Amino acid sequence: MRAYPVTHTGLVRNQNEDTIRVANGDCGLYILADGMGGHLAGEVASSMTADEIEKRLSRCGEPSTEILREAIAQANAIVYEKQLTEPEMRGMGTTLTVLWEGREHVYIGHVGDSRAYLFRDGMMRQMTEDHSLVGELLRAGAITPEKARTHPQRNMITQAVGTDISVHPDVFQIIKTPGDKWLLCSDGLTDMVEDQWIAQTIAQKDASAAAQMLLDEALKNGGKDNISVILLEVEA
Repeated sequence: MRAYPVTHTGLVRNQNEDTIRVANGDCGLYILADGMGGHLAGEVASSMTADEIEKRLSRCGEPSTEILREAIAQANAIVYEKQLTEPEMRGMGTTLTVLWEGREHVYIGHVGDSRAYLFRDGMMRQMTEDHSLVGELLRAGAITPEKARTHPQRNMITQAVGTDISVHPDVFQIIKTPGDKWLLCSDGLTDMVEDQWIAQTIAQKDASAAAQMLLDEALKNGGKDNISVILLEVEA
């Protein structure tokens, strides 16, 4: 895959607690983590998680859902132990969205409310489900997608890496198809830019330009959070 990563602190936050990694080793590994916690703790949680995932998966054989799930569990254990033993890190955690590229499949691991989208045959589809209060309300039909975008508790996540002794990631695989585009992004993008605009931009622009345009649009619309994007393109 060709990868186009961009990240920005945004216009409100003082520091960027997002971590993105692109590891084109024996297999393609793409990591996006959006940290949370007190002073610097979110940055520590996202960076530690990305480090552990990269260490375990970047020099892999053929990927599998089992290995991916184990790597996420180990990252969770390390971050959880850190926040237990260091009071200034207490309560820290991070979202995590991982795309791991195999020969015939793409493997996704997901915790929290960062997202993975697949753009295929002119249509964009959200492939991950938000582990958040608003995500649960939306899936239950209690609120509409329009209300979800402005809900006062839209950033209350129900699961993160490192906040509990165990984590239950969503892990799945999908056939890799030439021409597919994958978007990994933090909520700093999706809270600021509607899915329809994202889909149109990916459809109309080459991947490198599209990634930068998504970031620029989030900033134009307020940039209220850190913004991170990894746009990936499966080569034909």
